[in-house]
Amino acid sequence: MEETSKVEESARVQRPGRVKRIVVRVLIALVALVIVAVGAVAFMFRNEIATVASIQKVNDYPMYTMEYSGDYGIDEFIAQGGASNDAELIEFVIQHLMKGLPITIDLPDLACSTFNATTPEGDAIFGRNFDLSYSPSMLVRTDPEDGYASISMVNLGFLGYGEDKLPDSPTSSITALAAPYAPLDGMNEAGLAVGVLLIDTDPTDQQTDRVDITTTTAIRLMLDKCATVDEAVALLEQYDMHSSANSCYHFQIADASGETVVVEYIGNEMSVLEPGDETTAGAAVEGRTYMAATNFLLTPGDYDFGSGQDRYAILADGLTAADGVLSEDAAMDLLSAVAQEPHINSRGEESATQWSVVYNLNERTATIAVGMDYENTFEVSLAE
Repeated sequence: MEETSKVEESARVQRPGRVKRIVVRVLIALVALVIVAVGAVAFMFRNEIATVASIQKVNDYPMYTMEYSGDYGIDEFIAQGGASNDAELIEFVIQHLMKGLPITIDLPDLACSTFNATTPEGDAIFGRNFDLSYSPSMLVRTDPEDGYASISMVNLGFLGYGEDKLPDSPTSSITALAAPYAPLDGMNEAGLAVGVLLIDTDPTDQQTDRVDITTTTAIRLMLDKCATVDEAVALLEQYDMHSSANSCYHFQIADASGETVVVEYIGNEMSVLEPGDETTAGAAVEGRTYMAATNFLLTPGDYDFGSGQDRYAILADGLTAADGVLSEDAAMDLLSAVAQEPHINSRGEESATQWSVVYNLNERTATIAVGMDYENTFEVSLAE
């Protein structure tokens, strides 16, 4: 009996120690599981985390820069049929980039200006004013595995940002992951530049058996896949174009060789204009290597309605006087000459020039002025 009592007493003494060891082991296992889970999530979202972490504020207008890490799925977008409207594009972006988080992509009235020219040193340049109601902006760098690296400008207002919401924290920056699908102008490492401009006419809505694309996805594809103007035109011919935001647009495209075209859609048919083809006050100038565009159709015929004829005349006069040869500083001065001070646009909203960019298509650089602050420009390079 005495030995049994000693065994029972020993068991009572050891039991708390055994329970403590078991609890410690369980806690260690749980911590290990949490660490593994966090590590798995971090690995799964490593590109998104790196992209958000790359966002930098470069001035107080404000403007931001972002370097997109990883694959944003443009090939998958095309493979699954593209998008015939903004809703389909948004659904793709939500599922493939935003991991189910809702976003909006909205392109309102864009009253913009573009032109191309040649510097005295022989470099091809492309100038662009983006005019709209106030909104923060972002320069987005992308470098797809199966495509050209590029820089493009994005109006963050299209992604739901504004004075009350800015990408200044990890949580508020998540929506910026959609930016690769909302470019409005840009340049790639091959020296191709593209800008889009609003036309006040019926929305383009091509209906054939080709894959569907929208206005901004067309720009994304051209920047990712094309090295020359000819390649960009051939690419556009492969797809059915559907205008974003129930509006109509045309594109000016230029490349490092100095080639340029304006692509328009009239009655859902693509029209490609080369230098000298467009008409202003009924007269075309032959033999030119430069063009300009604003917010009216340039295809000869009864199509020259819209707005921006005054800006176009200033651009055309400036280019013609210089025979298409402008330094980068002179190109920025020309953009300044057609910049729009705050005014009320056709939607009853205050509109003004949000950014001006001069892209050097040979040096692969861009000089940017934000909010018409032409005294404080900054330069970025695709080589950085």
